[in-house]
Amino acid sequence: MAMQLFVSLEGWAEQFGPEGSGRPPTVVTIGNFDGLHLGHQKIIDRLIERARALNAIATVVTFDPHPMKVLRPGTAPSLIAPLEHRLVGLDQMGLDAALVLPFDLELSRLSAEEFVRQILVEKLHARLILVGGNFRFGHKQAGDVKLLIDLGATLGFDVDVISPVVMRREVVSSTAIRDAVRAGETTRAARRLGHPFCLTGAVQPGTGTGKRLVVPTLNLAPDQELLPHMGVYATETWIALSPGEGTAIGLPRHPADRPSRVYRSVTNIGVRPTFDGTKLSIETHLLDFSTELRTGWLAVEFWVRLRDEMKFSGPDELRAQIDRDIASARKFFRRLDHVRDLMRTRPHRAPDPF
Repeated sequence: MAMQLFVSLEGWAEQFGPEGSGRPPTVVTIGNFDGLHLGHQKIIDRLIERARALNAIATVVTFDPHPMKVLRPGTAPSLIAPLEHRLVGLDQMGLDAALVLPFDLELSRLSAEEFVRQILVEKLHARLILVGGNFRFGHKQAGDVKLLIDLGATLGFDVDVISPVVMRREVVSSTAIRDAVRAGETTRAARRLGHPFCLTGAVQPGTGTGKRLVVPTLNLAPDQELLPHMGVYATETWIALSPGEGTAIGLPRHPADRPSRVYRSVTNIGVRPTFDGTKLSIETHLLDFSTELRTGWLAVEFWVRLRDEMKFSGPDELRAQIDRDIASARKFFRRLDHVRDLMRTRPHRAPDPF
């Protein structure tokens, strides 16, 4: 069954009845869940497990826009994934419900106790709340895990504090993943996300120079602000006719669950210095693809960085380098296919594809 999506507390009340009317209990976690990385997945897996045991609604409470966009827009982070993609990921993990609270100054002024009492207890009937150890909440982030536990003792809910996921002596976090993506360390980002970093957006018209002089490419107009560092990457590109194609809740699905075609690809992010370009572009060459595509929707998954963007003497030298890039990408994808085969037959012995 698809996850139920609520964009207001009023919508929640319409579905589950007014306060005090025997609403079912919830098991809740709260956060932005940007990237839905391995740390988030650990919390949500535990949330679903506990909700099933308690016969409660497995619920995520998140915010739109990101609170920093409202409180300190000048320092707000570039998001790893749009809200719509995060919601689809939550749906695929098996959650029962997601409540997206519109974040504004009024909500930001709720004290930590008011947020818990008025929203989590009175509205959602929270029986158990799961959070990470660094969880902060309420006006000026005055609330912490200790306060949440104290409020639970008073208001009648339990708190489960989930330890972080640590990888190579680094705590997995959205901030660390953003830093990795910006640095072009897409392998590091993929390990911590549990899947490759993905850019999505519409196909946009290009200049035609690549097709005419070098290799045909698709030009992506990305939905996200966060982009990998300029360079050339081995990627997989998913093509759909529209963002919501085949989606149960009307949102773009993660590529792994989208009724579209996937192609191995080589993607360049840069300014095309060989042709004296100055404007940043994202160009993807699909391997083993001959159909001309003028419209559509792409999801480009960044697996490994192959090299920096370089300026060549002309199209012939550039084409020779692209041939080498394609060979490097094919070599990586052969290794990836081998790992995927092992994961199906011997999941505990599969090597790292990187």
